[in-house]
Order: sequence, then C-alpha cells, then structure tokens
Amino acid sequence: MEPNTGDWPRLRVADWSATRDTLHMWTQIVGKIRMAYAPVVNHWWHVTLYPSARGLGTPGIPYGNGVFDMEFDFVDHRLRIRTSDGDSREVVLEPKPVAVFYRETLDALADLGLRPAIHPVPNEVELAIPFAEDQRHRSYDSGAVRLFWRQLSQADRVLNRFRSEFVGKASPVHFFWGAMDLAYTRFSGRTAPRHPGGAPNCPPWVMHEGYSHELASFGFWPGGGEEGAFYAYAYPEPPGYPERTAEFYDKTLRECVLPYEVVAASADPDATLTAFLESTFAAAADLADWKSAGAN
Repeated sequence: MEPNTGDWPRLRVADWSATRDTLHMWTQIVGKIRMAYAPVVNHWWHVTLYPSARGLGTPGIPYGNGVFDMEFDFVDHRLRIRTSDGDSREVVLEPKPVAVFYRETLDALADLGLRPAIHPVPNEVELAIPFAEDQRHRSYDSGAVRLFWRQLSQADRVLNRFRSEFVGKASPVHFFWGAMDLAYTRFSGRTAPRHPGGAPNCPPWVMHEGYSHELASFGFWPGGGEEGAFYAYAYPEPPGYPERTAEFYDKTLRECVLPYEVVAASADPDATLTAFLESTFAAAADLADWKSAGAN
C-alpha cells in the first residue's frame, strides 16, 4: 500500500485490520516494558507511548544510573532501542508473528543489559494470547502503518492545541496501548464514583485508578468508523449528556463519535475536529457544573 500524500491521510480499517491487530500487540509489549521501569504516575500516565517525528515511542525510561528509550520508526520500519551510554539495538518491523517480535525485542534488550519483568499477556482484548505463544498475529503492511502514524500525528497536533486552552489538571496527549487509542483527558478536580470495570482481560483496579476522578476524555482510535473515529465521553456521565450531544452520541458505545472520514473529507478538518472537541467538552463541563469544582 503506497502512502497517501494528503494532509489528512485516508486509510480504511478493513484494509489493514490484520496489520492493526499485530501492531496492537507489538505496542503492548513496548508499553509493558516502559511500565516495568517507569515510576508510577496517577491514571497510568507512566505507561503510555507518544507520537514522534518518525513513529511512536517512549520518553526516556530510567534504569540504573541511566536511561533508555524505545521507538517504533515507521519511516525505516525498525524498533529502535537506545541507551544513554550510546549503545543501541534494532528490531526489524516486517511480517512476523508476535512471538518472534517478542523474542527479538527481549533479546535486543538483554544485549543492552535490560531484563524487564512484565506480565507477558495482552490486556483489553478478548483473545489474550500470551506474547510468547502468539503465532496468529503476523501481518505488517508498512504503507498502512505509515498512514496510521500520520493519522495519529494529525490527531496529536489538534488535540495538543485543544489541550493548551485548559489550565486545570489535564493529561498529556498520549497513546494507550491497551485500547490502541490516542487520548487526552481533562479533570474537574472532584473524585468520581468507583468505576465498574469490565474491560476484557483487565483487572477492575486498573480502571479504578484510571477513572478515580471526574473527567472528560477525548481521542482517536482505529475503529468506530470506516477509517477510524474520534471520540469524547464524560465519567461519570452527567444527566442530559446524551441529549446535549445528540448529534454525535452513540447509544451503544455510550460516548460521542465523529468518524475520521468526516473530518478528513471536510473543507476544514482542523475546524471540524476542534468544534467536536469543544462542544462535547462544554456539554460535560456545563452539565456536571465543573465551575463549582474550580475547573477552568
């Protein structure tokens, strides 16, 4: 698949679903490696990945007296592992089973003196095949992956601009490998009712921490539309939120959805996405009276 040169690249989910599912497992492996070394931060902010100038990667991860990082380079199609002492290793990104990628990644880390202890099973997926046994997920369409990265880059740019307008507690714009989504979250300052959990192969206490405080969350994931979708939701959902956001509200998902293709095909994609973010946040903040909690 050849890269699309448009500003908002077009990529049908059906055209890369096998590759998407393989990449999802690979990002879980790298995310869990970061989690094994990084100091714990509220709402699991210490486990995420970030879009970069060449792909998707970690920040510097502390180990011993140094740091290392890991980056999926979707230009040259390599997983690059670099340490602060100047050493590095690479794993080629190409069609291969998750089990092979997992072994190659652990071997590359071991060459650098890194032996992370991780839970070697994926989370938030129905079919949780241990990484070392996963021969099922083995596709890698380099062109599709590059298009997905460029979708993430566009979403990251608009979400970060939206983030800059809020002075209260807010997350970074970051990639959660559990659900494979780029997410950004604002907080009112109030605690929230205990989340009921329910994500597949994910302990309830993970959701308890992630949703410990009242929030409005936004993001992009490669599902929910023919080319992926932007989303917005509030937790806890205030009364009247579905009606206030009826233009976007999906009663099955219980969140607002804006298909990526609607944004990409609009005359002004940035404005279309920004209007969605602003209107859904206004609904959450107004209906839950965030001003009384001191949130801006």
